[in-house]
Amino acid sequence: MAKEIERKFLVADSAWRDFVEAEISIRQFYLATGPGRTVRIRISNGVEATLTLKFSGRGRGRDEFEYPIPLAEAEEMQAFALGHVIEKTRHHVRHGGYLYEVDVFGGELEGLVVAELETPDTVPDGRLPGWLGRDVTSEARYYNASLALGEIPEAAA
Repeated sequence: MAKEIERKFLVADSAWRDFVEAEISIRQFYLATGPGRTVRIRISNGVEATLTLKFSGRGRGRDEFEYPIPLAEAEEMQAFALGHVIEKTRHHVRHGGYLYEVDVFGGELEGLVVAELETPDTVPDGRLPGWLGRDVTSEARYYNASLALGEIPEAAA
């Protein structure tokens, strides 16, 4: 089990693009959601799939369990997706010794760009990159499960 402190930010500008180390094409969907928990399938680059169980903790911390699953089974399970399937390209960007995952959404969420920082410790605001915009960590509408099930946030409209 991984214990993480997760923060989410809207992205203010494209300066991060100069520091991209890797890109991953992601298709993900949710099989179950409830207060403080989600069950997600993620297909990466069309070649590997993972089942992820997330449980909310206190504050920014969460418990996460992740398991590889056969790609064919993941493709079959998409028929049971709640809401719509999320399509995005994830970019790995390093800053100040930390890895940021910048998600550029496609499909219904075209125009939304969100950066996530998952760490075992809290990163002080003064060490965050200048291309980050508003902190949306506590805004549930920007959680991926909410994006799959809910209305499209104004940042994507």
